Amino acid sequence: MAKVAFVKMQGLGNDYVFVDGIANPLPADLPAASRRLSDRHFGVGGDGLIAILPGESARFRMRMFNADGSEGEMCGNGLRAFAKYVFESGYVRDEEFEVETLAGTMRPRVLVERGRVERVRVDMGSPRLERGSIPMAGDPSGTCIDESIRIGGADVRATCVSMGNPHCVIFVDDVATAPVTTLGAAIERDPTFPRRVNVSFVAVRSRRELEMRVWERGSGETLACGTGACAAAVAAAVTGRADRAVAIHLLGGTLGIEWSDRVFMTGPAVEVFRGEIDWE
Repeated sequence: MAKVAFVKMQGLGNDYVFVDGIANPLPADLPAASRRLSDRHFGVGGDGLIAILPGESARFRMRMFNADGSEGEMCGNGLRAFAKYVFESGYVRDEEFEVETLAGTMRPRVLVERGRVERVRVDMGSPRLERGSIPMAGDPSGTCIDESIRIGGADVRATCVSMGNPHCVIFVDDVATAPVTTLGAAIERDPTFPRRVNVSFVAVRSRRELEMRVWERGSGETLACGTGACAAAVAAAVTGRADRAVAIHLLGGTLGIEWSDRVFMTGPAVEVFRGEIDWE
């Protein structure tokens, strides 16, 4: 029986089990590893698994798996934790570097205080609003911006955005009473979204503050979603509800999001603990 070394890390409570494929051999079946290690009763516990790998066109490569074993294109909170890990492990000395993901190459910049990475600012790239880029049913060149549509068995007004992964943003009066676990779960698997979708319920506090809860594709409701926060900021701006620089308050804490032509996300990254788990 082999042992697999892991590091548990979180960004705003969006927690992942990290396995270091630079220093250690990885389980051959990463989807199965994610399902097992993410289990909060019989495993380490987390919203998924992230593999740290050497890159091909960039310094590093990140593979991200949801708790159900499905592979996601990107994870904003996970990427911040990834950046903290590789910097503090001495794999890179530059404070800004590139990481390959299925959503493209991302550029995190670590913000160091007293020799430790406390926060990370990430260039998340440019959002895409075309249905074909999300992907979403309908005219591939069309958009879904504050549009009344029937999804998940309900009539909603939705704005859909790709941040390299698919997002459906629904504005509500109060996130505390939003049907995150019911409607969010139904929308995730609605046939309108052929690759499923992350669903954010967002309330506008002011032009510069939003409140949000999120149902993540493959993991359920989580305490935070970095790409979801980026999508929410874009949706609020394109519908005229908010400015292009906002603080987004999630269940796990607050992210700063700025959108010019590209979206920048700034937030914390925290190591929780390290360990080993038996692996057959």
